Amino acid sequence: MTPVNLDVAPLRESWVRSLRAAGKAPRTVTSYCEALDSFTAWCEADGRPVLPDRQQRRDVEDFIAWLIDTRSTGTAGVRYRGLRQWWRWLEREGEADDAMNGMVHPKVEETPPPIIKDEHLRALLDVTRGGRGERGLGDMQKLNARRDHAILRVLIDTGMRRGEMGAPTLDDVDLDAGVLVVRRSKTGRGRVVPLGTKAVEAVDRYLRLRARHRLAARRELWLGLHGPLTGEGVRQLILARCTEARIPPVHPHQFRHTAAHRWPIAGGQEQD
Repeated sequence: MTPVNLDVAPLRESWVRSLRAAGKAPRTVTSYCEALDSFTAWCEADGRPVLPDRQQRRDVEDFIAWLIDTRSTGTAGVRYRGLRQWWRWLEREGEADDAMNGMVHPKVEETPPPIIKDEHLRALLDVTRGGRGERGLGDMQKLNARRDHAILRVLIDTGMRRGEMGAPTLDDVDLDAGVLVVRRSKTGRGRVVPLGTKAVEAVDRYLRLRARHRLAARRELWLGLHGPLTGEGVRQLILARCTEARIPPVHPHQFRHTAAHRWPIAGGQEQD
């Protein structure tokens, strides 16, 4: 994490308060601050002014160009958006002229995450499938296997984001209708997504064991040993299952791309 420049800190603190008052999500505020801190650190290292009333457009342009050359266009785009908010706030508050006025967002050449191979999906499903394989497992091991299998099935069907996977509650699931309410991690607003029959069955099998969990009264859908799973917990369990299945690491965002790819190929029909 880039340290906060002491000369810029007072203005930075006021800006953060303004962002929070505007209802910006904590992750968004953090991203914006990282953009400012990295820009300030770069200016200081390059012998340029760090106070905004002494900075010029070329300072920002050179910083963005440096990011494109040394990092990626994606990183440059993220930093650009954070700095854009910073300079707009500065001008609005009368602290400095908008040094980014007239600048254009850098063209982002996004490389889509690789699609998960069918054999890797099958391997993940196999190590969590349960059934006869549950014999000899303890209650928590059975619950974890059914939960992880259900999570994988839901990810395959919906391509939910990692942050969204930690959000569903029991009230968000309607197995008879075969739908799940997916709530955005930033806003809490939801959208309804369909679940295939295999995902419905997997969630149903998990819920039957979940009812015996000591924290069964909690409303969060996915439970672990000590409490509800977060989006980060989902990421970690997927990596652990990849190791168990002896396949390369798979990350939650790959399910999103895979779901979008597999659905039209399958003609809208479920795949195994």
